[in-house]
Amino acid sequence: MRPRGAKARATEVVERLRREYPGAECALVHDGPFQLLAATILSAQTTDDNVNKVTPALFARYPTPSDLAHADPTEVERLIHSTGFFRSKARNIIGMARALDDDFGGEVPTELADLVKLPGVGRKTGNVVRSVAFDLPGLPVDTHVGRLSRRLKLTTETDPVKAELDLDALVAPEERGRFSLRMILHGRQVCFARKPACGRCVLLDVCPSADPVAKREAAAAAVADADVTLAAPSPAAPAPSD
Repeated sequence: MRPRGAKARATEVVERLRREYPGAECALVHDGPFQLLAATILSAQTTDDNVNKVTPALFARYPTPSDLAHADPTEVERLIHSTGFFRSKARNIIGMARALDDDFGGEVPTELADLVKLPGVGRKTGNVVRSVAFDLPGLPVDTHVGRLSRRLKLTTETDPVKAELDLDALVAPEERGRFSLRMILHGRQVCFARKPACGRCVLLDVCPSADPVAKREAAAAAVADADVTLAAPSPAAPAPSD
């Protein structure tokens, strides 16, 4: 039976995605909160793979916030050039490192209100760090999470912050980080932006935006499977023993 209302639908979506992607992990390679924070800042307008190609050299050269805080911007720009927008990203990660060094004793803060004060850090980046590095409640809303949430009618908002607040009302705090990671995977592998693969989606029957043809085909297949099961002969009873 199709769940009624956003809350019931969200509960079903969380459970199905948990079964579909049990080992969902952050794709950014990192060792600790500082590296994750820097990598997430660098991930803006590029792929995680691109970031993972530059961060080993970056963190080998600047392993601590203090090291990066005192870095030569030109050298940082050279190291991260292939991620795009390298000048502004260099300013942001150096500024972030200085703020950590000056205001937080070289440690990454855990509170979102503190994280968003850092250069280059908005709510999405802050929530990534909270949920992945610290296992605290945080629901990052990227383009995949926003798109899927609107298709599933969990929100109507296009603004990421407003969408996040809508989702927070539907998803339990302890589920938010993993839910975001699984939505991202599902968006990359099934629920594509231009032509979602509804026919192989585990959310087909609960998604209000699913392709009607795919829904009819899935329903027909389910009926056919049920008919085959009913028509199957019952196993013969064992012969009585003497």
